[in-house]
Amino acid sequence: MKKKPFNHLDLTIYEETLDNGLQVYIIPKKNCNNARATFVTRYGSNESEFIPKGKTEMIHVPDGIAHFLEHKLFEQKDGVDPFSFYDESGSECNASTNPWQTNYWFAGTDKFEKNLNFLLDFVQEPYFTKENVEKEKGIIVQELEMYMDQPYRVGFEKSNFNLLQVHPLRIATGGTKESVESITKEDLYTCYETFYHPSNMALVITGNVDPEKMIELIKNNQKKKQFSKIEPITVKEYQEPDAVAKELEEIEMNITIPKVFMNYKVNITNIQDVDKTLIPLYVSIYLDLKLGNTSQFLEELKKEEIVTDDIYFDFADIQTHLLISIENDTEKKDELIERVDQELKNKKTMEAEFIRKKKTILSSCVFMSDHIDRLNNRLVSDFVKYKRVRNDIYDQYQTLNYQDFRKVIDSLNFDYKSILIIHPKTS
Repeated sequence: MKKKPFNHLDLTIYEETLDNGLQVYIIPKKNCNNARATFVTRYGSNESEFIPKGKTEMIHVPDGIAHFLEHKLFEQKDGVDPFSFYDESGSECNASTNPWQTNYWFAGTDKFEKNLNFLLDFVQEPYFTKENVEKEKGIIVQELEMYMDQPYRVGFEKSNFNLLQVHPLRIATGGTKESVESITKEDLYTCYETFYHPSNMALVITGNVDPEKMIELIKNNQKKKQFSKIEPITVKEYQEPDAVAKELEEIEMNITIPKVFMNYKVNITNIQDVDKTLIPLYVSIYLDLKLGNTSQFLEELKKEEIVTDDIYFDFADIQTHLLISIENDTEKKDELIERVDQELKNKKTMEAEFIRKKKTILSSCVFMSDHIDRLNNRLVSDFVKYKRVRNDIYDQYQTLNYQDFRKVIDSLNFDYKSILIIHPKTS
């Protein structure tokens, strides 16, 4: 097992790639009273078109199948419920699916080794039957219907759908009622066998554990199982155009104040001579400078009663584009849309402000190292995006500089945007 320092954070990463391709990352922290293990596959709702393992032709599986698969892995052939199993030791457990990954995790130190074995086993022993697949459809459809009453969830999903033309991120992670009802047992096994191979997965453990004992346990667990040979996974690549699919949509929901979602599709392929892994961070700094809770712009909007709360903003990275989402409640929707648009296109910034934000990022990186959940999530995110874990992330953050920041910001084009407005119901 390789051992290397997590630079500047007084941490050590233990890592090993097993013969079956599974990547294991362990960061022990003896001065804490908890531990967390995450078993992650680089498979989410974006992977809807791919060549199945052992085949040569690309297929399209029903939307929402990655999320459906996550649900079904919690149903074991022996009838043991993972939630009940972990509850017996006072541990938490859960799972989640997003467009890029599916995570299965538990947290708690009591009976950790037993719990870790169980995590590996229940994820690696699928049990799909026609009957239990049909039973799950009704549960997931109810879940999707529940989401349709949540304004933020509806706004997020409709925004992506209106912003994108071809990229699968435009489809909701859970799919639709029709797509869910079309899923078969065979579909689930096809996706599982393609994307849940150990070579497409990682196990990340952080907290009060002994790395040597953990790796021995993991190796012994994996030796008892048979896996197919390691093969590359071919997933369809998409050429997303700059133009949005729909520039404006207005709907009604059961709310009291209108919600405005401003969504920008920003091409980043023309940015040269800047570390590609840092481009999203530079954009994040820019958004914080312009719209953040300490910005002069936000103070002005509140003073003019255009908004009464902080502006929510976030972005997704689809490699060729950054998808920026900005949301707020307001009775003055036209003023908000116009002012935010003007502020983003006014690219005036000050180096002193940039330096202050950089210091905040470095401080957050150090703060992360004291929290095993955040640390675990950081390692998982690295694996999903880069198929490796960066031990030099603090060093990378230190290289952030105003010159590269300006290169990135000056190249951004905010002309391609989609607006979604949710109005209160009129009747």
